[in-house]
Amino acid sequence: MRRLPALVAALLLPAAQPLLLGTALSTASLLVSEAPARAQSSVDALLEKARALLGKQGSEQEVIKLANQVLAIRQSADAYFYRAYAKDDLGDKQGAITDFSKSIAINPKLAEAYYNRGNAKYVLGDNQGAIADYNQAIAINPKLAEAYYNRGNAKYVLGDNQGAIADYNQAIAINPQDADAYYNRGAAKYVLGDKQGGIADFNQAIAINPQDADAYYNRGVAKSALGDKQGAIADYNQAIAINPQLLQAYHNRGNAKSALGDKQGACSDYKKVLSLGSQPTAQWLQSDGGAWCRNMP
Repeated sequence: MRRLPALVAALLLPAAQPLLLGTALSTASLLVSEAPARAQSSVDALLEKARALLGKQGSEQEVIKLANQVLAIRQSADAYFYRAYAKDDLGDKQGAITDFSKSIAINPKLAEAYYNRGNAKYVLGDNQGAIADYNQAIAINPKLAEAYYNRGNAKYVLGDNQGAIADYNQAIAINPQDADAYYNRGAAKYVLGDKQGGIADFNQAIAINPQDADAYYNRGVAKSALGDKQGAIADYNQAIAINPQLLQAYHNRGNAKSALGDKQGACSDYKKVLSLGSQPTAQWLQSDGGAWCRNMP
């Protein structure tokens, strides 16, 4: 869930899925059982193996197997957490939510379990449920930047742009090098009409990651909305240089060129969009409105 859709103009880029927090697992969540030392040693070894495999593609079923072996010996917040993590990686969001809930029932102070359960809920479209889980994660760990960031994304989807900006502010305060937080805050500011503020945030995102095609693209959209067509074209050029398949950038660059009277350049961009498979552009070129471009060499 690191990125919001690209800004308005043509088509929207799909939102990315949320990321699991794989580096902040709580060893404190291990329960001390009354089982013999040998059984405890076996549980610890199984959990350690599972922990080492977390997030490694192709290891999900092995993690689930190891977690099941632990749970056959005793209840463990970590075992449920690891099994949930693996299920999430396999796309089983409901199964992951169930296991994160079991982990929380054993250890209600496990911020990562609330956080990751919120991510799974977000992917399933339950934004309010995701926000509730991020609230819990933040209450336990107020320095969890990702929870603020993802809560901001959920608020943005629900139309609470001011709330989203407040959360991105918190994420940036904790991690000033988070280019995505600047990017998303810029998008929220743009939606609220603060286009200059949006440009300032896209500038920050680009300063941190100069290869961020989407940030150049969004900055171009904001500049165009402010009437700076030449500046917009320069940004679309940068976006295209980084990502030659970004058809929205060609489309918007064509619009900017057309507004400046460069019909030949505009038509060239529209035809490039067509070559990238845009059905709306194909329909437009076949219409009376697109005849001028259709007949242009």
